[in-house]
Amino acid sequence: MKIFLDTADVAQVKAFAQSGLVDGVTTNPSLVAKSGHSFEELLQEMVTLIDGPISAEVTALDAEGMCAQGRRLAKIGSNIVVKVPLTKDGLQACEQLTQEGIGVNVTLCFTPMQALLAAKVGATYISPFVGRLDDIGHDGLRLLEDIRAIFDNYPDLTTQILGASLRNQHHVLQCALIGVDVVTIPPSLLETMVGHPLTKSGLDTFMKDWATSKKSAI
Repeated sequence: MKIFLDTADVAQVKAFAQSGLVDGVTTNPSLVAKSGHSFEELLQEMVTLIDGPISAEVTALDAEGMCAQGRRLAKIGSNIVVKVPLTKDGLQACEQLTQEGIGVNVTLCFTPMQALLAAKVGATYISPFVGRLDDIGHDGLRLLEDIRAIFDNYPDLTTQILGASLRNQHHVLQCALIGVDVVTIPPSLLETMVGHPLTKSGLDTFMKDWATSKKSAI
């Protein structure tokens, strides 16, 4: 399973770029607004740090505008993936951009039928939002299970499932068990996945024992 960082913080991308843990980056207008920087400047820097896909979201709401923005964003780097919303215009833009050889991430997916439609128009990625469904009392992980089952029924579909709006390690674990292709998570969540109290305490014990053995040898 691939791991993308969900952030517009270039410093965080740079910090993880050499770790071997990160396969790509996703951004959205909300994250960019919080960064306080120009979107295109952020992307220009990110493409120098990450070889993998970097999702850049359009802000136009009509298909023509989405395509125009998408083409401009794609010129920033060969690994830019244009992110469009799962609307009728978004699906139309996805089909057009895909035909032009531009990768597309269709975002804000909340039903299996939406995912199937995105796959039919050639989306590179479909982004179901797990946490946001959980927030309103639905089962976000069940959505991923249903999409996985549908896609597995049709081997010709090449769209990858990108689990988004993941809130905790349980979400990530279940994505891996379901067979989701990619998860996108905030850097803070990736940090928690690396650590465990028993790992730290075990290492502390090893180091104390090592120090004792060195003194004994002297």
